[in-house]
Amino acid sequence: MKPLEGMIVLDFSQYLAGPSAALRLADLGARAIKIERPGSGDGSRPMKLHNLESMGDSVLFQTINRNKESFCANLKSPEDMAMVKRLIAQADVMIENFRPGVMKKMGLDYESVRRINPRLVYGTVTGYGTTGPWIKKPGQDLLVQSISGLAWLNGDDGQPPMPFALSLADSYTGIHLAEGIMACLLRRFTTGQGGLVEVSLLESVLDLQFEVITTYLNDGHQPPKRSAYHNAHAYLSAPYGIYGTSDGYIALAMGSVPELGGIIGCSALTGYTDKEEWFTRRDEIKEIIGAFLAGDTTAHWLKLLEAAGYWCSDVYTWDRLVESGQFKELNLLLNVRREGGEDIFTTRCPIRFGDAPFLDSRHAPALGEHTAQIIAEFGLDREGEIV
Repeated sequence: MKPLEGMIVLDFSQYLAGPSAALRLADLGARAIKIERPGSGDGSRPMKLHNLESMGDSVLFQTINRNKESFCANLKSPEDMAMVKRLIAQADVMIENFRPGVMKKMGLDYESVRRINPRLVYGTVTGYGTTGPWIKKPGQDLLVQSISGLAWLNGDDGQPPMPFALSLADSYTGIHLAEGIMACLLRRFTTGQGGLVEVSLLESVLDLQFEVITTYLNDGHQPPKRSAYHNAHAYLSAPYGIYGTSDGYIALAMGSVPELGGIIGCSALTGYTDKEEWFTRRDEIKEIIGAFLAGDTTAHWLKLLEAAGYWCSDVYTWDRLVESGQFKELNLLLNVRREGGEDIFTTRCPIRFGDAPFLDSRHAPALGEHTAQIIAEFGLDREGEIV
């Protein structure tokens, strides 16, 4: 039995942060029902990555919304709103990611909804919180990475700020939202009451940076100093970084510079015995390492370094990774193809309980695919007052 079996999650959110939290709850056994606009639905349905689509929806939408059902409702229609409120009365969790104030105007904010269902756990995602001068800014991943200072950690010194080339803010915020919702559900077992769980993209990205922001706050507010040569971490000394070899790349983590020199036979490194210099002369040291490692193959260096217990790694491309024995051992891939559509492969829930991973590969729903079924099952078209 999955941990959240029997729980009903209503996912009013769209794009990535909110839906990724609902996906994780669904992976853990909850029944996730997307509440979507008739005609258009979740805004990520047409939002393509590399022009990939299947059966009219983007592959991005289909991977984030696998293992869910779709219920269409026009929230401006009194009849549809009545059905939605009847569904809320029977749900355990509700997730939304509208801008602050939008749900209140519709009468679906937490204070209104808790009167319908006091046991409901209400999760909300914003860009920058619910108060303050930035609340009307668009809560978009690149914008949040930029305004949070994160982009100044990437790239080499002298280069412009560089964001991560993925939706890091959205994904990390979705993790926080799922954590908060599950904690609130646990509390409900003792109190009988639901609660409000609030997360924001900005707070999540700042939390992601906690180790470096803590360094900044306790180090005289000195800004991060990126390495000019193959930067990998603004606050870590040489040899930390990725280096070219004669046939590829090798990653070196934390370790002694003179010890490294002894292992690979680079006498120019053995004189750097002062650990302070590993940072103050970081680029100088890394350039020596880079020039030396370029003289032989990745396999050669890995053999020497791994035998000595020095922390290092090959640098795989995705095609090499998916063919590796470890990737295959993890059994990480799912095929979420809709009937009549193409094969769509994505990654499974990374959480295990016991030996077996969760491999639920139910496809993402077509827009409104389950509306009639849900109306009948939950009795949403019945007459009567709603609190």
